[in-house]
Amino acid sequence: MLLAACGGEEAADEGDETEEDREFTLEELEEYDGHDGNDAYVAVDGVVYDVTDVDEWEGGEHAPAGGLEAGDDHTEEIEEAPHGTDVLEDLPTVGTLEE
Repeated sequence: MLLAACGGEEAADEGDETEEDREFTLEELEEYDGHDGNDAYVAVDGVVYDVTDVDEWEGGEHAPAGGLEAGDDHTEEIEEAPHGTDVLEDLPTVGTLEE
């Protein structure tokens, strides 16, 4: 029975796409703006990060950066930020941005 249960789990996992495997178009990313109960995602250097639970991105707006909005590619803006890309290291990744 144990083998059957283990085999069943493997079969269920086959073909499942994890969040980190998801590829977003810019249009799809725009849906994750942190408004109206939506999660807040931002892309930097082709990687999409979940900033939903980050206080500085409350409501989908990054007030310290002059009001950047979630749901967009902020590769250029983060290069100008005083914190640089170091802040991204602890954020969950949810996929990549389609080129």
